[in-house]
Amino acid sequence: MDWFASIDAYCERLGPDYWAEPVNALTNIAFVLAAAVVWRQARGLGRAMCVLLAVIGVGSWLFHTHANRLTAMMDTTPILAFILLYVFAASRDLLGMRPWAAGLAVAGFFPFSALLVPMFQSLGMGSSAGYAPVPVLILIYAALMWRRSPRTARGLAVGAGILCLSLAARMADMPICGRFPLGTHFLWHILNATMLGWMIAVLGRHVGNGGDLPAQAH
Repeated sequence: MDWFASIDAYCERLGPDYWAEPVNALTNIAFVLAAAVVWRQARGLGRAMCVLLAVIGVGSWLFHTHANRLTAMMDTTPILAFILLYVFAASRDLLGMRPWAAGLAVAGFFPFSALLVPMFQSLGMGSSAGYAPVPVLILIYAALMWRRSPRTARGLAVGAGILCLSLAARMADMPICGRFPLGTHFLWHILNATMLGWMIAVLGRHVGNGGDLPAQAH
């Protein structure tokens, strides 16, 4: 496998040059800004998520400037790490699981995704199908949290909604390329940065409030 083989997967890219995707590259600053904004609100593992959020921006920057298989791995690996860390933290800090049980929930993400990704691929989502199980999982956690903490449940549901919009922007990139040469992948970056920062804030607010709050306090 040639790790340095050039990849042309997005509407904006017109060649192998460093600045062939300037907007897609520069909008990765949104991840670093989101990490900085939510740093103070973050609690516990939320601080590690803030670091990962900034790393996601760096990895994506590298991919949209040096578009090859190696930088593609640098782009996707921090995203997966963030998802797995959030599943652990949400299972432990939101659902009250013991750490070993939260670890099992993390392991369960892989068969969960393996089950859902082919279904989303059959719906024509293409490469975006790999991300589609995530909003489903967030909504499951929101449903599980509804009775014990409606405010947190609503926050999770909002995050799932933003991610759905983000996925729509990712999917629209190539189909509209002929009419809008810039594409829409840059919206995937901005919406994802917003969503990930929001999800850290939801977790931090829940932990900072000492866990569950009475429903009337919301």
